[in-house]
Amino acid sequence: MKRIALGIQYDGQAWQGYQTQPGGHTVQDQLEAAMLRFATVPLATTCAGRTDAGVHGLGQVVHFDTDLTREIHGWVRGINAFLPPSIGVRWAKELHEVDGGFHDGREFHARFSARSRTYHYLLYNNAIRSPLLAGRAGFCHRPLDVERMRAAVPALIGEHDFSAFRAASCQAKTPVKLMHEIGVERHGELIVFTLRASAFLHHMVRNLVGALVYIGSGRQEPEWLGQLLVSKNRSLAAPTFMPDGLYLADIEYDAKWGLPREGARALPWF
Repeated sequence: MKRIALGIQYDGQAWQGYQTQPGGHTVQDQLEAAMLRFATVPLATTCAGRTDAGVHGLGQVVHFDTDLTREIHGWVRGINAFLPPSIGVRWAKELHEVDGGFHDGREFHARFSARSRTYHYLLYNNAIRSPLLAGRAGFCHRPLDVERMRAAVPALIGEHDFSAFRAASCQAKTPVKLMHEIGVERHGELIVFTLRASAFLHHMVRNLVGALVYIGSGRQEPEWLGQLLVSKNRSLAAPTFMPDGLYLADIEYDAKWGLPREGARALPWF
C-alpha cells in the first residue's frame, strides 16, 4: 500500500467549498469522481484544510492510499483529464522513501503532518468595483491606510485564544492557535493580507480581515484589534468579510517529505 500526496489548485467560485456534500458540488466530490474515472476504483482523499464556498486553493494538499501501480506523473495527467477547468492537480508525490531510507508512507498525513498554513486575502481598494476581479478579490470602496493596519498586527502574533474571530459554527476543539506572522502589503489598488499560523478557526481569516478593514478605514483605532483578542467576544468584532479574495496559499511540512510549495511565494498571476 502506497500513500500518495497531490497538490491541488482550484477556483472556488463555482463550488460549495472543499469538503464533500450530498449534492456532490464540492471540490472534493469532483476530485474523487475524477480519480475514480482514472483509477477505476474508489479512492478516498484527506485534505490539509477545508475551505468554504467561494474560497480558492493555491496550495491545497491531499493524500490517499492505494495499491495501484501508476507512473507518478500519470496521476497528474490522468486525474486532470477528468476534472473541470476550475480544478487541477499540479503535482503528485509517492511517500515511501525519506532521506535515503524506507519508511511507512502512512507516517505522512495531509492534515496532521502540517506545521503551518498560510492564507492570502486579496482586496481591491478602489472607489469603483472591477468586474474583472469579481469572485477573485474582496472589495472595499473606502480608502484604506496600510500603515494603520500594520500597526494593529503585533497584538495578534504568538499563541492566543482567537474566540473573537471564530465563527459560531466552528468545530475546532480549541480556539487557541499560534499566529506566526501577518503581512499587509499594498500593490497599487490591490492590498494583500498574508496570514501564517499553526491552524485557523472557521472564518478566522475573513473575520480578521474585516477587523483590519475597520482599522484601515478609520472606523477603529489600531489598538482595538488587541482589545478584541482579549475580549474573546465575537459579537464585538467587525462582520465577516466576503470570501471572494481568500486563498489557501501554502501548507508547510517537514522538508524530509520533499513536497512542492507553489503557494509559498506572493500571490501568482496578480
